[in-house]
Amino acid sequence: MLGLVEAAEAIARREITAMGLLEASLARLDAVNPTLNVEIWRDAEGARRAAEAADTALANGAALGRLHGVPLAHKDMYYQAGKPATCGSAIRRDFVPDYTATVIERLTEAGAYSFAGLNMAEFAQNPTGHNKAFGDCHNPWNPPYITGGSSSGSGAAVAALVTAGSLGSDTGGSIRLPASACGVTGVKPTQTRVSRYGVMPLSFSADNVGPLARSARDCARLLSVIAGHDSRDPTSAREPVPDYESALNGDLRGQRIGVPTNAFTVGADAPVLAAMEAALQVLEARGAQIIRLKLPLMEAINAYNAVVARVEAATVHAEWMRSQPQSYAQHLSGRIYPGFAIPGPYYVEALAKRGPLLRAFCREVFAKVDILATPTIPTCLPTLAETDIDHGPPGTERRFMAVSVNTRPFNYLGLPASSQPCGFDPNGLPIGLQLVARPFAEARLLQVADAYQRETEWHRARPEV
Repeated sequence: MLGLVEAAEAIARREITAMGLLEASLARLDAVNPTLNVEIWRDAEGARRAAEAADTALANGAALGRLHGVPLAHKDMYYQAGKPATCGSAIRRDFVPDYTATVIERLTEAGAYSFAGLNMAEFAQNPTGHNKAFGDCHNPWNPPYITGGSSSGSGAAVAALVTAGSLGSDTGGSIRLPASACGVTGVKPTQTRVSRYGVMPLSFSADNVGPLARSARDCARLLSVIAGHDSRDPTSAREPVPDYESALNGDLRGQRIGVPTNAFTVGADAPVLAAMEAALQVLEARGAQIIRLKLPLMEAINAYNAVVARVEAATVHAEWMRSQPQSYAQHLSGRIYPGFAIPGPYYVEALAKRGPLLRAFCREVFAKVDILATPTIPTCLPTLAETDIDHGPPGTERRFMAVSVNTRPFNYLGLPASSQPCGFDPNGLPIGLQLVARPFAEARLLQVADAYQRETEWHRARPEV
C-alpha cells in the first residue's frame, strides 16, 4: 500500500487508478478488522462512485487537486451529511448529521473521499483506545496492547495499511498518542490553525483537528489542504497557510533542539530514553544543535490544564449526563463528573492565566531553542487489560493516565506538536518522539520530522497483522 503523497502522484501519472486503490483499501480493511476492530461503519458503494468519478475526471483531462482519487478513512466524529457520526458512543450510535465538516469539504475539494468511519475512544476521552460501545481497538504490532487514544482507529488503520491518511483530533494527546503507539506520524497543529466546524466538541479551549499518516511529508500535504481560516468557525486563525511540503528540505543546520531535563523524561522507561537519545544523535548529525534545558511553569500549566479540560467536558456533556448517565463508560463518567464540582472562579482563572503562561513559556524556552523534543509516551506500552480502569484492580487508573502525561501540557498552551516513530520497545511495539514548536511554526516542526525520517527507516516499518 502506497503512502498518501505516493498514492496521489501515482494516480496523477496514471500508474494506478482511484478504483484500484479503493478496492485494495477495502480488501485490507476486511483482512485486518477482525483482529484490530478499527471500523465502525463503511460506505463502500459511495466510495466506489467517488473513485469512478475521479478516474473519469482524470481521463477527461480535468484539473487535479493535491489528493485526487485518494480514499481516506477518518475518526468517527467528523460530520458528513447523510453518513453516521457515532463519536464512538452509544448515545450517538444512530446520529446522522445533515451538514459536513469544513475539513471534510476541503479534503473533497482536493480530490479525496471517505470510505469508512474509524473506531475511537468514547466521545474522544481516553488515552488508550478502550471503547465500551463498539469494542476496544487493538494495536497492529501486538494486538493485546493499547493503540493509544482517542484517535485509536486512525492510528491503527494507518499503521495496518487500511488508509494512507486519517483525520484525528487532539484535546490532550489524541493524535500524538496513537501515532506513537502505532508507529505512524501525527500532527497536532497550533490551536485555531484548523477549523473545527462540524467536528464533535470536547473542550472548547483545547480541541484540535489534525492528520495521521505514514510520514511527515504525508502529514504536510494533508495539513496544507485542511488548514486556514473558516468563516463558519470564528475561532479559526487568519494566519496565512504556507505550503508545508516546500519546507521539507532536509536541512537542520542552525536548528536548536531543546531537550527538557525535567518533567518529560523523569520516570521514563529505559528503552524509551535510549530510543530518544538515538533520535537526537540523528538530528545532531543532520546539523541540529542539542540543548538541554529546564522547562519553566510546568506545575501551573498541568494544574490549569486539568481544570479547563474537566469543566469544558462537563459543559459539553451536561444534558446527556443528566438524562442518560448509564450510557457512559465508568471511566468516562469518572472524568466528567468532577468537572461539575470545580468552582467557576477556578475555571475563569485557568483561562485567564493561559495567555500569560504561554507568553512566558515561549519567552523563556523558544528564545533558547527552536524545537522541543520529548518522548511522546514515556513508558513502554501497557496492554489493554492493564489499563482497563472499568474492570482492572487498584492502580490501573494510574497506568491509564500516565500514557498522556507528556502530551497534555501542549494542549493547554496551544502549541503545535507532532509524534513520529523512533524505535521499538522489548515487546515489539513502537516508540514515539514528540516534537513541539512555537505557535504557527508547523512548517519548522515538519521540517525537523522529515529530516529525521530521511535518515531513518522507523516510519517505513510495517506490522505483520
